[in-house]
Amino acid sequence: MIDMIQHQMNKSQEMIMKKKRVEVVNNYDGVSEPFQVYEQLFDDIRSVPFPPPLSPKFKFIDLFAGIGGIRLAFQNIGGKCVFSSEWDRFSQFTYKENFGEIPHGDITKIPEESIPDHDILTAGFPCQPFSIAGVSKKNSLGRSHGFLDETQGTLFFDIARILQYKRPKAFLLENVKNLVSHDKKRTFQVILNTLTELNYSVFYRVIDGKHFVPQHRERIMIVGFNRDYYQDVNSFEFPLLPVANKKLSDILDKELDPKYTLSDKLWNYLQDYSAKHKLKGNGFGFGIADLDGISRTLSARYYKDGSEILIPQPGNNPRRLTPRECARLQGFPDDFLIPVSDNQAYKQFGNSVVMPLIQAVAQQIIKYL
Repeated sequence: MIDMIQHQMNKSQEMIMKKKRVEVVNNYDGVSEPFQVYEQLFDDIRSVPFPPPLSPKFKFIDLFAGIGGIRLAFQNIGGKCVFSSEWDRFSQFTYKENFGEIPHGDITKIPEESIPDHDILTAGFPCQPFSIAGVSKKNSLGRSHGFLDETQGTLFFDIARILQYKRPKAFLLENVKNLVSHDKKRTFQVILNTLTELNYSVFYRVIDGKHFVPQHRERIMIVGFNRDYYQDVNSFEFPLLPVANKKLSDILDKELDPKYTLSDKLWNYLQDYSAKHKLKGNGFGFGIADLDGISRTLSARYYKDGSEILIPQPGNNPRRLTPRECARLQGFPDDFLIPVSDNQAYKQFGNSVVMPLIQAVAQQIIKYL
């Protein structure tokens, strides 16, 4: 009888803790320190959706990690992440929930000698200084961009110093398409020159994510191999791209909360805004998605109004994508946890990568290891 009572008490306590955890995750706003709260609530070691492989084939590091899209891709093919870095605490929180570790913070403050040895360096270094939208906005405000941007423009050189000191066998860098043409191609030339001077054979290609997900998302993939190990690598075969036949309707939920439907006020505003810019000959405006086709590029600003990808609803105002649909649009599996608010989730997936595209490139890289 005592055992039965104790069993019921344990179950009740477990249910209380689960409820408390859900409340903390759902209500977390970034004001309090997330991980202190988390650790206080959950002292026990719990399983995570994406633990490291027990018998890894290679080791890699995950710089500018975001929520772990690149990590997931390399982990899926047998890699073990031995170091990660991400400064945004909301992204750190999502990363912790899915991979069981908190990424180190600001990479500019981390000595290269403290980073573990690894076979592959991966980095989706910040795209804001090089993106078309970011450059246009900063030009209009009279602000510097690219390598002149003091807050982010020189972060590439943190990648370079780690490559120089740790000498990994290979690297994969991901960035926006506009990196190639930025500042009359001088920015990209500086990057290529730096990587070449570090004694790496460098290869690059702009690839559209539409071959893997129902989204138009062009990104440059920069792959390099250490000539200390691979003196004869004169070419690199990027993956054969599958036929782009993905449909947006494939990733949409059947049932969803009415809160994702645009209010009359917001919908009227977007229509008026679009009409005003059409009269001026501008292309700004909302985008009603073709459910049998692909979407526009998901961006970190999607949380503002969702205007670039709106889902039609016959007889009703259109709606924005849900965070889970945004995750699918980037190729994340449904067991990837989304432990933050909708606004934070939109930012995180908008800043992330097309995971299956990264995985396809990664599979080509490890053939050389």
